[in-house]
Amino acid sequence: MRHLFSKAASLAAVAMLAFTVAQPAQATQSSEGAQRDAAVAPAYFEMTDITRATFIVKLVKEPEINHARDLVSGATDNEPHVIGRIKKYPAPYNPGWSYRFDPETVQFFDYAFEVCDATVPYTEEHLDEAGGPFLPGLIYCPWTSKLVREVPAP
Repeated sequence: MRHLFSKAASLAAVAMLAFTVAQPAQATQSSEGAQRDAAVAPAYFEMTDITRATFIVKLVKEPEINHARDLVSGATDNEPHVIGRIKKYPAPYNPGWSYRFDPETVQFFDYAFEVCDATVPYTEEHLDEAGGPFLPGLIYCPWTSKLVREVPAP
């Protein structure tokens, strides 16, 4: 019974995360929001995790870009970790990896459910399993993720 309850709780958590990550993308579909977001130049940040692997995150929304810059400068330490939906194909700005964050879904967090946690290399090694029991909904939240610097646009 406990096992069933923990599985149900995990699935509910993933659904809640998916809904949370999807909300900002839906909110920018208004014409005013879309025009404002279109005027923001993308920013790129190097992220690392406990394995010391580096991964480039593209940000396209002004609040997230500002928060990322505050994290890198040390102006804040709130919500230091990256969460978002991954795409299972490489991006030219993130060499060496076969996946990337969907820039429209990237947000920051303090705490998240374990079901979306994995290291950068582990995610690469198990990318074919992502979207099933591993990283349900393709929501990825590496708990040890940390932005280390802003990098130039490719």
